[in-house]
Amino acid sequence: MLLVIINTIPMKEMNSYVKSILVFQLFILYCIPIFGQENQKSEIISETKIDSLYREDQFFIGVTYNLFNKTPVGFSNDKFAAGLTAGFLRDMPINTKRNLAIAPGLGLTFNNYNQNIGISTSNGIPSYSLLSDPSKYSNNKFSQLFLDVPIELRWRGSTFQNHTFFRIHAGLKLSYLVFDRSVFTSNLGDVAINNNPDFNKIQYGLFAAAGYGSANLYIHYGLNSLFKTAQIAGNPINARSLNIGLVFYIL
Repeated sequence: MLLVIINTIPMKEMNSYVKSILVFQLFILYCIPIFGQENQKSEIISETKIDSLYREDQFFIGVTYNLFNKTPVGFSNDKFAAGLTAGFLRDMPINTKRNLAIAPGLGLTFNNYNQNIGISTSNGIPSYSLLSDPSKYSNNKFSQLFLDVPIELRWRGSTFQNHTFFRIHAGLKLSYLVFDRSVFTSNLGDVAINNNPDFNKIQYGLFAAAGYGSANLYIHYGLNSLFKTAQIAGNPINARSLNIGLVFYIL
């Protein structure tokens, strides 16, 4: 390009034009690296800005196998008892790497318990007994629906670009009993009790989840009894929930 321009210029003007062109090209060559550096800086600033806003706000859904802890003598689980939990957690990072966070949330839990604690009523007052002969009934369970307020401490190996990572979550869950139903089925028919006053309305427990990617092992241990004053043969029922399963986190 420089040679073409030079050939079109008279000889007497050659020196001034050549000097001007050389100065212009040197200016362009000098500016290109500067523009490149500015673009790199803007990319770094943009990347830092995105990273500074990174959080793991997540919906979750879990399935559990439900057991009891601290059960009365003679207690047994009759059948497989399943539970379902779901909700949302608000991630709030607490360090500069944003891999540690506190996450409060809101959710629902529905638990079934198939066991041999028979619940009946007499004049509207619940009474309890251990059912020792499974052949005399086909179904004995109670179900509970809770409104949950969990809060957890989170560690994860993620970045704003990578959402498949190891995580460990642990925390405390406070639950309020919204509805419960006990059902006993035998040859004589069905006995159903709704909103048993002997169930504790407030439940609280510890939980933990750990895994890689979306699916994680989950365990919840109740810290207080499911029952308030319920007794079997004069002995209080101090059964506490123990829920083991899988929880799936969804961005």
